Amino acid sequence: MSLVVSRLRQLDAFGASASLASPRLASRWVPDGWTVGAIVIAALAIVPILAIVLSAPSGGFEALSHLAQTVLGRYVANTLALMALAGALATVIGVGCAWLVSAAEFPGRRMLGVALVLPLAVPAYVGAYIYADLLDFSGPVQGLIRAATGWGVNDYWFPQVRSLPGGAFVLGIVLYPYVYLLARAAFAAQSTRQFYAARSLGATPARAFWQVALPAARPAIAGGLALVLMETLADFGVAQYFAIPTFSTGIFRSWLAMGDKQAALKLAAIMLLFVIALIAFEAATRQGRSDSRDGLAERESGPLIDLTPTGKLLALVACALPVVLGFAIPAMHLGALSIDESALRAARDLWTYARSSLWLGLATATICVIAGLVLAFAKARSDNRVVKGAIRLSTLGYALPGALLAVGLLAPLGVIDISVTRAARDGLGYSGGLLLTGTSLVLIYALSVRFLTVAYNSVDGGMTKIPPSFDAAARSLGAGPGKVLARIYAPLLRPSLLAAAALVFIDTVRELPATLILRPFNLETLATRTYRLASDERLVEASIPALILLAAGLLPVLLLARASRR
Repeated sequence: MSLVVSRLRQLDAFGASASLASPRLASRWVPDGWTVGAIVIAALAIVPILAIVLSAPSGGFEALSHLAQTVLGRYVANTLALMALAGALATVIGVGCAWLVSAAEFPGRRMLGVALVLPLAVPAYVGAYIYADLLDFSGPVQGLIRAATGWGVNDYWFPQVRSLPGGAFVLGIVLYPYVYLLARAAFAAQSTRQFYAARSLGATPARAFWQVALPAARPAIAGGLALVLMETLADFGVAQYFAIPTFSTGIFRSWLAMGDKQAALKLAAIMLLFVIALIAFEAATRQGRSDSRDGLAERESGPLIDLTPTGKLLALVACALPVVLGFAIPAMHLGALSIDESALRAARDLWTYARSSLWLGLATATICVIAGLVLAFAKARSDNRVVKGAIRLSTLGYALPGALLAVGLLAPLGVIDISVTRAARDGLGYSGGLLLTGTSLVLIYALSVRFLTVAYNSVDGGMTKIPPSFDAAARSLGAGPGKVLARIYAPLLRPSLLAAAALVFIDTVRELPATLILRPFNLETLATRTYRLASDERLVEASIPALILLAAGLLPVLLLARASRR
């Protein structure tokens, strides 16, 4: 979610060269402490990927053959199908709504332009719990149908929500804002001249859209689709709750349920190939530029397309329906469940789980902000290939699914932990268990790797707004890099640092798969509590923590809406 904020900032500054490094500093590389710090951060962030790559050959072809004969084909097919269906749904909704909001005039257009972002506030696994509760045989929707018609169990057909298409539906309606935001920014940035030229040559509005506006916005649409596919690949909660065998659920099952670490590592290695392909696809989308962009020519007065009264009504319904399905229904259903007496009784222990989420989020946010500040300052002082490479490696975490990240960390840390614990026993007489595995430190490490990108993009975006002359003036007066950072950059970056901390905190609180795999036995967060209660079909008791998670997601959504208005 938070990554789109950074992408919108990149769109706002498209074509502008915003670099804090002066030509003199950029042309020379001095391996100072900040550069070394960036390299160390990159080395720590790349550990999970290296562990998976190095462990992939272990077990040889026999392990791969066993996986191929048992579960691999099903995992590949289901993962690809889920990505294809969710991506297609998100693209249709996102592009269609973005075009209507950008090109047409209809009642409620401005309000819906902001409201269409709201489904991003709903965690996908919470959406799965809600729609399963609503659409199951014992749910209110089918109950109302039977009450109204008098039908029995075998008298009617109703789509099965706990299925692969049902999972794709839930993922599509909560993730489409990724496509919507980037597509709307692309449509708004296009010149209208080619569109009007096509119309003057006799093209209908639909044909002008397909042949002019849509091809020009294709790079942005593909970028939004790449983000949807990454989130779908990383999903665990929806697939687990709907019993869809995917790579994420397979890794979780192999590692924790069956204790087969080699199978989990093999699945993680294959899943890493999917991640690499998506990263390459996402990077390729940033190579393109809008063919109709000619300096953001001003629009003529009035909308690009004129709708009839019926067309305006249909446009209103088309843009309101995703908001209702993706946000209003989950929020209202959770609100209705949360006032139940059993939900209020279950909330008596809520502070215990909220406290765990609070300190976990604060610890991760602190580490990510500090690391992001080091990376951004290293880039400002010497934007050479070494620093660029370190930043690129450090910010790969956003593309790593939580299950893959957790398994990639547990494999090397287990070996290191055994050696450290043995040394502590031999040298210090330590008699306890493993020192690192199963502790909160490992979980914080994994979450920091995953969400460092969010912090770095926020801090770096703030640094691009600080004139390089500030740094040069301070350096000419004899101030060292540390003093420049503390007295000049830190005060000016306070809004960016606070925004980065808030975004990382919220993403940490909502993270599920990595927390489930890596958390200590005595640690329960709002996300894991919601997951466990919903898995036991105790959705009423899970409603209040789920509602808190939904409310927490509104802050990034408001930032996205603000960036969208820009």
